[in-house]
Amino acid sequence: MTSHHTSLSTPAWRTVNITPAERVGRIVVGLAGIIAGLVLLAGAGSVLAVVLEVLLIAAGLDLLVTGALGHCPLYAKLGHVPKSLRSPR
Repeated sequence: MTSHHTSLSTPAWRTVNITPAERVGRIVVGLAGIIAGLVLLAGAGSVLAVVLEVLLIAAGLDLLVTGALGHCPLYAKLGHVPKSLRSPR
């Protein structure tokens, strides 16, 4: 018989600290950044342009992932929780 240890606490990255409206905004803007970066990358003419477009894609991915998960590590580090997500005291 095997026993599994289960943690009763939720991992930090699983806590939702972004409002539903902000989640949608992050996903939309993230997708737009990814698409724009890929389109611009196809016609990049210089090393600087390639670097900037890759950074645009990376920023878009960050917004997409944080929006999809509903968790922003920076918000967590700063202790920011939107009023609408705070538990009543």
